Amino acid sequence: MSPSAVPAARPQPPGGERAGRRLALVGGSLGNLVEWYDWFVYASFAVYFADDFFPGRDSTAKLMNTAGIFAVGFLMRPVGGWLLGRAADRHGRKSALTLTVTMMSAAAVLIAVAPTYARAGYLGAGVLLLARLLQGMSIGGEYAASATYLTEASAPNRRGLGSSFQYVSMTCGQLLGLGILIVMQHTLSSAQLHSWGWRVPFLLGAVLAGVVLWLRRRLPETEAFTADARTAEAGGRKQDGARGTLRSLWEHRRQALLVMALTLGGTVAYYTYTTYLTKYLIGSAGLAKNTATLVSFTALALFAAIQPLAGLLSDRIGRRPLLITFALGCTVGTYPLMTALGSASGYWSALGLSLVALVIVTGYTSINAAVKAELFPTRIRALGVALPYALANALFGGTAEYIALWFKNSGHESGFFWYVSGCALVSLVVYVLMPDTRNAVLSPEEARTEAAAAGAVR
Repeated sequence: MSPSAVPAARPQPPGGERAGRRLALVGGSLGNLVEWYDWFVYASFAVYFADDFFPGRDSTAKLMNTAGIFAVGFLMRPVGGWLLGRAADRHGRKSALTLTVTMMSAAAVLIAVAPTYARAGYLGAGVLLLARLLQGMSIGGEYAASATYLTEASAPNRRGLGSSFQYVSMTCGQLLGLGILIVMQHTLSSAQLHSWGWRVPFLLGAVLAGVVLWLRRRLPETEAFTADARTAEAGGRKQDGARGTLRSLWEHRRQALLVMALTLGGTVAYYTYTTYLTKYLIGSAGLAKNTATLVSFTALALFAAIQPLAGLLSDRIGRRPLLITFALGCTVGTYPLMTALGSASGYWSALGLSLVALVIVTGYTSINAAVKAELFPTRIRALGVALPYALANALFGGTAEYIALWFKNSGHESGFFWYVSGCALVSLVVYVLMPDTRNAVLSPEEARTEAAAAGAVR
């Protein structure tokens, strides 16, 4: 069946199967939340621990050193996408999900117990670097493993809804980290935060990761992977040896390039209206720091809440309408929205404009995991999602804030608005030309269900 074909009505799964899918949704989503919590907590608390690991009196230089270690994490994401995507295709989605959260837990513990410069010299900075390498690899693999798992574990007519929880959990991870920072700022003194308080969120992240590890070890493997693995074993070692390899990915290079192209506009827009938004409201609109932080927190909370609605909508009308709406809105709307945000005079005007932007971005974030997973066959699905996405994210998402600040420092801040629009335009062309993936068949069980439903209709 072609991806664009309209299937007959599918029978509803039994109660036990629905319960298993809910467990898979919880396990995949909670792990993703913890992963992104740990990822963003580093950036949020860097201002409090930078002095502990680097000598000298120049606070800006110390922050730049910690930011440099933060950037290394982005460089490791393609490596993690390759290694853990390969592991997910060869050994199962469940094993890769378990491995990613184990790595993130270890990284959180390393940061929490890292010795200061006063006690061990640059050993502490080395521990930070090692932890950030682990975090980068873990995040690079987590996206693909969770995207593939959530998509494959969802009912065929609910894959958009199921995969939407990836960005729900990702955003909630950011909100949890930001919320803990706000609470600690109001309960601890600045001296306490600089001395020992900054270690607390990393210890908490390690504990949460341990809970998720326990949960993920009890998750069922997806039917799509187990059925494909049985087929591979029946076909002999040669067929099995091709699973999750770069050679197999090369055979699907068109889909890999498609993942990079459709990610381009989405990742730039996402980082623009999430991580860069607070800095923009402070530096360009002139809002107070606490007001800008509250705007971002509220906007992200509402953004997370609407992801499942958009995912469910895509299950009804298809993926392409939402993707095209996002890209078109971002192409023509970025300049006026960012210009208006730069002139926002208070909380409500900034929040309203931010929500308009994030509603547009939802057309991408809510379903991009499902779309990418639906492009590849099972034996290369995780790697096919992981490596192209990680490369595009490192090249464009990870650099979005730097490019924005470069334009601002050069005195041509509006040039960044056109850059975001241009990236969205490239993705718009891709969305218009690509097939809709909503009805792609991901497993033999789905194929049998489709055939049975079609036979019943006839």
